Amino acid sequence: MKSDTQTSKFLSLILRHRPDKVGLTLDPDGWVDVDRLLAAMGEHGHRLERAELERVVAENNKKRFAFDPTGTRIRASKGHSLDVDLGLEPRTPPDLLFHGTVARTLASISREGLRAMSRRHVHLSPDRATAEIVGKRRGAPVILEIDSAAMAQDGHAFYLSDNGVWLTDAVPASYLRNLEELLPPD
Repeated sequence: MKSDTQTSKFLSLILRHRPDKVGLTLDPDGWVDVDRLLAAMGEHGHRLERAELERVVAENNKKRFAFDPTGTRIRASKGHSLDVDLGLEPRTPPDLLFHGTVARTLASISREGLRAMSRRHVHLSPDRATAEIVGKRRGAPVILEIDSAAMAQDGHAFYLSDNGVWLTDAVPASYLRNLEELLPPD
């Protein structure tokens, strides 16, 4: 029996990046029929009962997945590499947002800023504690402070995902308030 963590990781793969891995296609908004998802997973050796799926969605601390209001469709809340429209409207961000990373990425961030890489958006945290949790996934965390008020004033769009993560296309290095103090000396 697979753990909820393994199930969550597999669902992330299917609902964010590779629905074709189980023979599915997401609709333009990222949704897929729950019954089709469960059947396709079972056909590809990843049997999952509806009750297990509901538990994984409900208990996921990052709220990675959401059911539609009818409970018949499911999608990932954010983090897609696929071209999907989550229907998020631009929002005014708080003055300061945070991004958790590790020290080995700072040199490239100082040159290129924060980029979405294989995702559709850069993910930003509303508080330092959340950014620290994110940064710890790759090692000792380094927390970057983003001057989101200045970015918004300069025309950069921000979106708030259903699970409280702020999204933007990119963060130029000039908006990283504490980057210089985090960089190792030359």
